[in-house]
Amino acid sequence: MPRRPHRPSALHTTSIPGGETEPTQGQKELSPVRFSHPSPVRRRATVPAALLCGALLLAGCGANASSSAGGDAGEPVEGGELTFALASAPTCADPQQVATNDSLYPARQLVDSLTDQDPETGEIVPWLAESWEVNEDATVYTFTLRDDATFSDGTPVDAEALRLNLDGIAALGARAPLGHSYLTGYRSTEVRDTHTAEVAFDRPNAQFLQATTTPALGLLAPATLERSPGDRCTEVVGSGPFVLEEYRVNSSVTQVRREDYAWGSSLWEAPGAARLERLTFEVIAESGVRTGGLSSGQVDAIGGVAPQDEATLEASGLTPHRRANPGLPFSLFPQLERPLVSDPAVRRAVSLAIDRQEIVDTVLSPSYRPATSSLASTTDLYADHSALLTHDPETAASLLAEAGWREGPDGVLTKDGEPLRLTLVWGANFGPNQPALELIQQQLRAVGIDVVLRTVTAAEYNGVREEGDYDYAWSNTTRTDPDILRAAFSDTLANFSRVDDPALEELLNEQNGTVDPEVRGPLVERLQGELLEKGYLVPVFELTTVLGYGGDVHELDFEASSRLQFHDTWHG
Repeated sequence: MPRRPHRPSALHTTSIPGGETEPTQGQKELSPVRFSHPSPVRRRATVPAALLCGALLLAGCGANASSSAGGDAGEPVEGGELTFALASAPTCADPQQVATNDSLYPARQLVDSLTDQDPETGEIVPWLAESWEVNEDATVYTFTLRDDATFSDGTPVDAEALRLNLDGIAALGARAPLGHSYLTGYRSTEVRDTHTAEVAFDRPNAQFLQATTTPALGLLAPATLERSPGDRCTEVVGSGPFVLEEYRVNSSVTQVRREDYAWGSSLWEAPGAARLERLTFEVIAESGVRTGGLSSGQVDAIGGVAPQDEATLEASGLTPHRRANPGLPFSLFPQLERPLVSDPAVRRAVSLAIDRQEIVDTVLSPSYRPATSSLASTTDLYADHSALLTHDPETAASLLAEAGWREGPDGVLTKDGEPLRLTLVWGANFGPNQPALELIQQQLRAVGIDVVLRTVTAAEYNGVREEGDYDYAWSNTTRTDPDILRAAFSDTLANFSRVDDPALEELLNEQNGTVDPEVRGPLVERLQGELLEKGYLVPVFELTTVLGYGGDVHELDFEASSRLQFHDTWHG
């Protein structure tokens, strides 16, 4: 079989040298693609350059920003502590079991990944894996691991540890909300030798290489994998640059530097131990209190800066730092087994009644932008479908009238004696959620749709969606690869919306079955449009991560996913 040459692509499907592997029965011969990584270190996207992307909100900009934090800050300072204020409590210390950003910020520091993704170029680069190969149909991935990495309990990061981790994530099922979807079709991991492992799938899985950059597939020590999932939420051992010292539920997470850490991502400034000696994540739910704590010096950096507090930070001389998130925009997801939203006319009317620009202008800030597709504009293979997301309340009213809805005595539409009243469930994990949803509530009421808002905690949210006692759910998900659409809507994965659409299922799987961007791109573009046309989601606005910190905090870096990496961070 001819060798497939390396070609950088939007999919970042990069294969790197390794030994030839005999094909097993039923598999295609491995077609290794060789790629040589230059020695100069590529820097992560650091926040001030992301400020430009957040302010201008250019499509594709957020994934490609890079600059040195704070300008010429002098020589980095080794040691010291940093306290970072979170907007919501982490639900678990185990990165394999969490999905919210505030859970992943601390969890990411504890684990290394097989690969990393350059936020400037989108390229997949080495981390724990020194090299890798991908066969022609993306069903077999062979990783060669570095030979010097260990978990903080002293056990080696080897091929057997990789096997145990991938087998364990597959076994976690729904407890691994992100990793489980990344391992669709996972068959096995075969240990070829001490530092070489072959990961096999029973169907093409084009997104898997990018998935290996995420903390959801970060590696945990074998001893941790033997613990129960619940125990792993407060005691977890990884191979990352920080070690968990204390996990206080709903209060704080404290981590200390791992002094013998001697490797790292090829994107970091230098391998070896982190600069900070101690890293503390404190939960401060109220945005104004977080902002006040930063201004007074009680905390060193804050996440979840609310739109109304961005001006407050700037007035205090503390510049907000922004980066647009890839993935699914904040959207309404219908529960299609509910009678009212099973009607396509109702779903279409809901989308037409929403004025996305008004929401951005009224309750958000210039850091945000209205949704223009099923994917955020900084996601790989995004396609602009803004024509399907126009604000047209007159057409919304006409559609509802044609469907038999008539105005009731209180202005709410009725049909066969039943009011058009929709329950909308949302999690209190992002400050602007409530005012945005209250404005959506007003916009829908203007066309006769009554919306009942139901608030749940971040910890309760997934359980509520599984139960399905709602008409719409409010959510977003961050990921750079467009396969996040399959994770959300495939009937073999989460599919909280209860989509039953064989044609859509075929398209979801087809886009994940090719590594050629010229083939995959049109499939993903079509997929984005079909989801909107059928009303399977109602995108509203794109998430932007907004941080705040003072001039004495440097190199607080965004990963490609707009989540945070503290290895290079220093304070002084």
